[in-house]
Amino acid sequence: MGVFEQSPGSAVPGWPSRLHVVTGKGGTGKTSVAAALALALAGAGRRTLLAEVEGRQGVAQLFGIEPLPYQERRIATSAAGGEVRALAVDAEEALLEYLDMFYKLGAAGRALRRFGAIDFATTIAPGLRDVLLTGKVKEATTRMVDHRRVYDAVVLDAPPTGRIGRFLNVTAETARLAKVGPIKSQSEGVAALLRSPITAVHVVTLLEEMPVQETVDAVAELTGLGIPVGNVIVNAARPPLLRNGPVSQAQLRRGLAAAGLPVDRATVAALQTEAQEHLTRRALEESLQTDLVELDRPIVTLPLLPDGVTRAGLDLLATALLTHGQAAAGSDLTAT
Repeated sequence: MGVFEQSPGSAVPGWPSRLHVVTGKGGTGKTSVAAALALALAGAGRRTLLAEVEGRQGVAQLFGIEPLPYQERRIATSAAGGEVRALAVDAEEALLEYLDMFYKLGAAGRALRRFGAIDFATTIAPGLRDVLLTGKVKEATTRMVDHRRVYDAVVLDAPPTGRIGRFLNVTAETARLAKVGPIKSQSEGVAALLRSPITAVHVVTLLEEMPVQETVDAVAELTGLGIPVGNVIVNAARPPLLRNGPVSQAQLRRGLAAAGLPVDRATVAALQTEAQEHLTRRALEESLQTDLVELDRPIVTLPLLPDGVTRAGLDLLATALLTHGQAAAGSDLTAT
């Protein structure tokens, strides 16, 4: 079996990849979705790594723990025997690890930090920074101990859609940095992984115009780069409140009276205005949903969390993600 082929039995129904890259426009909840997906995979009995690369410590904040070091720490377990480990990938630490691995610099490499050489290197060559970050993710995804993979799945909380193509297209970013040597081979290895069957980039969106447009643009960009796109994940979806269209003031008065609520003219008029605004929003959301359907990618819908993104909320999203996977697997079986 090739290095970048999916191992038999290692995939979770509906989520067959081993490396799940989660992106989305800022504010769509991509970090929450990435965390929930890691919990979902662990809930299916998989040993999962949840990695972040933006230095925001978003995972630590979600789980209410201390900031993550450049070490893999267990942050959750499941009754099915799975677990989630988390890692905050730091470009400076990754460069030190890289220098030790390929050039055997050890303490000499660490001494460079005192002179600011590492910060200088990753600043003057931003493409190098992305190679280091994605290289660490590749290492974790392909790592083996005693001929067994350390992780069944890796979930990457990636940069937002506006930067995702440049971040993942490491070969082009490093072409100007090196023609031969470890940097070149490292970037080519990452590029091969990201274009292999074990990788899927999931795009998180809201049913709002700007996030949907960025989703459409990101899917087109990734497809053009040859990087596999997985699911489009619609986050924070609101349930429809009016299933039968507009309501009259007479209907509202009857409903309010039946509930023992005020039926004065001002209350009824205000409620009717809110109802109309809701219907207008629903019409826009349905139009945006059509735009997403035209991408021809599986769509996963996650509910709005009324109490915010708590640990209980993450578990609710994880359950929804697993349920989607089981339904998708059932549909595939039915189709065949």
